Amino acid sequence: MIEQLLVVWESSVKETYLFLSENEIESIKKYVPQALKEIPHLIIVENKNQVPVGFMGIENEHLEMLFVSNEERGKGLGKELLNYGIEQYSVNDLAVNEQNPLAKSFYEHMGFEVYKRANRDEQGNPYPLLYMKL
Repeated sequence: MIEQLLVVWESSVKETYLFLSENEIESIKKYVPQALKEIPHLIIVENKNQVPVGFMGIENEHLEMLFVSNEERGKGLGKELLNYGIEQYSVNDLAVNEQNPLAKSFYEHMGFEVYKRANRDEQGNPYPLLYMKL
């Protein structure tokens, strides 16, 4: 299952994290399986063939991750996942890369507002993060 989620992750990241180089994506990819194993609540959406096409991870009312495969983007899966997280897990905050304007506008559309900005991501890389609350 982790391998299938990695495919979804990579498909999503290559389309939406345009500020990352191929090498950076490959480097980050090495840590994704461990992150997936450690997340307390991992919710997966599968297509009619039981193949994962999207997932989100939640910890303590915080959206840690939300990825939808590129082929499925724009079909409402992200909205469905996030609404489920809000309703079932009381998700009320998240962090998004400032250089990912599509994600930022999606979360704004879903009712989240920026309340804080950090110059670096949580690994110390020079990718500013926007912290958003519902």
